[in-house]
Amino acid sequence: MLVTGVSSDLGGRFARRIASDPQVSRVIGVDVVPPRSDLGAVRFVRADIRNPVIAKVIAGEDVDTVVHTSVAESASQVGGRMSMKEHNVIGTMQLLAACQRAPGLERLVVKSSAEVYGSSSRDPAMFTEDMSAKRMPRSGYAKDVLEVEGYVRGFSRRRPDVTVTMLRKAPTVASFASSPLSEYLRLSPTPKVLGFDARIQLLHYEDLVSVLPHATLAGVHGTFNVAGDGVLMMSQVIRRLGRVALPLPPFAISSLGSLAKQVRLGLEDFSPEHLAYFTYGRGLDTTRMRTVLGFEPRYTTEQAVAELATVLAPSPLGNHPIVAMESLLSGALGGKQHG
Repeated sequence: MLVTGVSSDLGGRFARRIASDPQVSRVIGVDVVPPRSDLGAVRFVRADIRNPVIAKVIAGEDVDTVVHTSVAESASQVGGRMSMKEHNVIGTMQLLAACQRAPGLERLVVKSSAEVYGSSSRDPAMFTEDMSAKRMPRSGYAKDVLEVEGYVRGFSRRRPDVTVTMLRKAPTVASFASSPLSEYLRLSPTPKVLGFDARIQLLHYEDLVSVLPHATLAGVHGTFNVAGDGVLMMSQVIRRLGRVALPLPPFAISSLGSLAKQVRLGLEDFSPEHLAYFTYGRGLDTTRMRTVLGFEPRYTTEQAVAELATVLAPSPLGNHPIVAMESLLSGALGGKQHG
């Protein structure tokens, strides 16, 4: 088995877990940089999936299963937006080309995202896997995963003998892990789009780590939404985290992305797709995840929020929006002066 992105927290956790399973004889982990933590029984190979040399690794190691975990969500973690697109799209193309030439390949598992559905006022209450976005993503991570999924479907048509499992994960949160949504929710006060209350359905990070080995060993062909039960409104999420909501018009929230490049707000990757999500949210139908894939998340959306709240101190601001706005701006200006 070959696992991409093993130097990331997700890739490393998954690789260690799957390597300990008695059904798996050996695991090879690849990444462009060495892992910072011990991978246990996983054998690390330094390789860039954007380079055709990845084909030699797959062929030379007689790999029968490939798990692609390294589709990056954050541009700031991979050296900017251009590097992110190259890694996500070009890297996936090269990896799939290598897989196509591997006669012994039996399974391919790809970590995708529910970002492919976008967010708009015309969305259904729940997206099923056979639905597409009402407003197609046009930038950032969402556009990357849309392209990645297109290449994976093309690979599946060319290699019908390979079991291809694609996991469309909901936004993830956890007290011990970072994600674009969790960084946004950690803001105090928390900006909220004026006049809208987005529908939020989450996947706890621990369930994301768990669904990867489950899907790998299950060997079920198809695309699956992966999320916890239940939907909360953005206002409910903010209250349960002990934060104060700061209602702002859309143009003001979208400007936070530009401000974050100058001060440390944790929103350096903010995109129009993020604004759409914070405006409308998204719901996922997970029937296929349970009945076909056979996976049951440990955390509901409500429980995932409660777990994140365990590491957040309640906001000391009270409920007055003017006080909240002054706090956010003074914090930003203070960060700029010391940055």
